[in-house]
Amino acid sequence: MDAAEDRELFDQILEQTKIPRAAGGTVFTADEAIEVANRLGYPVLVRPSYVLGGQGMQIAFNDDEVRKFMDIINQIAQDHPILVDKYLQGKEIEVDAVCDGKDILIPGIMEHIERTGVHSGDSISVYPAHTIGVDIKEKITDYTARLAKALHVIGMINIQFIVMDNEVYVIEVNPRSSRTVPYISKVTGIPIVDLATKVILGKTITELGYKPGLQPEAEYVAIKMPVFSFEKLRGAEISLGPEMKSTGECLGIATTFNEALYKAFLGAGISLPKHKQMIMTVNDKDKPEAVGIAKRFSELGYTIYATRSTAKFLNDHGVKARWVNKITQESPNVMDLIIGHKIDMVIDTPTEGHGDKTRDGFLIRRNAIETGVYCITALDTANALATSLESALTDFTLVDIAKVKNA
Repeated sequence: MDAAEDRELFDQILEQTKIPRAAGGTVFTADEAIEVANRLGYPVLVRPSYVLGGQGMQIAFNDDEVRKFMDIINQIAQDHPILVDKYLQGKEIEVDAVCDGKDILIPGIMEHIERTGVHSGDSISVYPAHTIGVDIKEKITDYTARLAKALHVIGMINIQFIVMDNEVYVIEVNPRSSRTVPYISKVTGIPIVDLATKVILGKTITELGYKPGLQPEAEYVAIKMPVFSFEKLRGAEISLGPEMKSTGECLGIATTFNEALYKAFLGAGISLPKHKQMIMTVNDKDKPEAVGIAKRFSELGYTIYATRSTAKFLNDHGVKARWVNKITQESPNVMDLIIGHKIDMVIDTPTEGHGDKTRDGFLIRRNAIETGVYCITALDTANALATSLESALTDFTLVDIAKVKNA
């Protein structure tokens, strides 16, 4: 456990096993962190050792943010190094496995819909992984076995990977059970906790009747959807990031990805459309990607309201959007739309350094949540919702949808 949690010791394990990770450095002070961040180039991920749920982890985009995050982390004296990593925006993959000291058993590989930077507990997770090839799955299986043996794991292990440019990088290893164990056990039918307990007591994977390695994939799709309680947490920032914020999860299972996704959204209480009106306000770097998302919702019949710069960008790129004033500007403004209870959702991607609770973005997100409006802060989630709604119109009949809602 120490080798997995202590960043310097873990780096040594990765060197020994010849497994790549994002370039980074270990530090104790803010000055050291800034020096490493500038050497790597922004953005960087700042994360302490020995934390659960991504506590204290933040993505920093400049020196001031690094210093602020380091000051927060160091409010409690750190006996172990803090890692500053180059932030890689790839596809996140997760594995739960059982190791008997010699062989590894992997029930299945899970793929997150949201890109790296969103905590695994807050991501929509898909089993079986559907966009990575056999070669990547084989590499993940190999890396999992190498790490389990190097860490002397007898029992359970959880590993998170990044897949980027056809390369696999390790994010972190947890030599313990994880929140995805009930999910992957249920959808594969492999009792991971029971097997791990027997392995700890001396049994081998083969003695328990399993062939080591990655197990055959199921013939259905299972999608884990995070569930949040932001409306009950007054004043909390709802935008997704490296720190876990979800308070539960639900599951959608079907023979196709689209139907499983639709069920997962329904299970999380997101039953749309209602009024077919939405608000979009995205930061500058997300605007090009937001065009495609806006087009999809427009084709679903949604009227799109947007703040000035987002509305101009969408209209300039062929997507009709109605301009609406910011909260701090005169009525009619975004707040009027939200409290009018005629908005289905808000898509708001925070600007860099979004911790300021006086900013329009924070106020929009908080007021949306507190008035029961679904709020999305990651474009991958928005794309997934669009896919879900498109499927409801094309893949299922209205009778099918009613059955799903009443199930």
